[in-house]
Amino acid sequence: MDSEKRPLPRHVAVILDGNGRWAKAHGVPRAMGHKAGCETLEKMVEAAARMGLEYFTVYGFSTENWKRSQEEVGALMNLFRYYMVRIIKIANENNVRVRMIGEKSRFAPDIIAGIDRMVESTKDNTGLTFVAAINYGGRDEIVRAARKLVEDYRKSGEDVSHIDEALFASYLDTADMPDPDLMIRTSGELRLSNYLLWQLAYAELYITDCLWPDFNQEELEKAIAAYNSRERRFGGR
Repeated sequence: MDSEKRPLPRHVAVILDGNGRWAKAHGVPRAMGHKAGCETLEKMVEAAARMGLEYFTVYGFSTENWKRSQEEVGALMNLFRYYMVRIIKIANENNVRVRMIGEKSRFAPDIIAGIDRMVESTKDNTGLTFVAAINYGGRDEIVRAARKLVEDYRKSGEDVSHIDEALFASYLDTADMPDPDLMIRTSGELRLSNYLLWQLAYAELYITDCLWPDFNQEELEKAIAAYNSRERRFGGR
């Protein structure tokens, strides 16, 4: 892609959907679909870094995913344990900083430690910021932000009329990040699935039938080309 002719969006968010359907189509267990999805994620972090994106945020595990079978959730947790170590290596090789959004306290202690290690060991990298939304839900994030805001205002006794969008946004998990310019959803589903509900208010949406394990840099470039072909008028975008 010629980045001069086709400027990159600053922040791309992805709902990486279709691991289960990919597994079914290939006649393998769902866990193998999730493993293939993790392998694709590794490649896409490298691709996003090479392309010069500033932020690349993926929906790794939602607050609703806990409702899946114990077997599937257990398999996902084991994949987290393995790929968190892999991501550290890939991130440091590509000057990528890793961040996590969501509520991590529900995870097992070793996974929490792994998340902390992933963030800490890449914090000084200056290239792409890779953001993993893990045990994340947009409504949960907004409720957590509202609780903290109310708590702070009760302590300070300030007038609530001072609360505006910018202040509220500062309490979100993404407080110091730009909102996504482009949101990609794989597997063709036409819904947000409780993902970045506040932040996606003015994002361009791109839906592809491509299943996440089959996603690659060419597919990402198609999404960015579609983004650049649209006329954005809000706030000069």
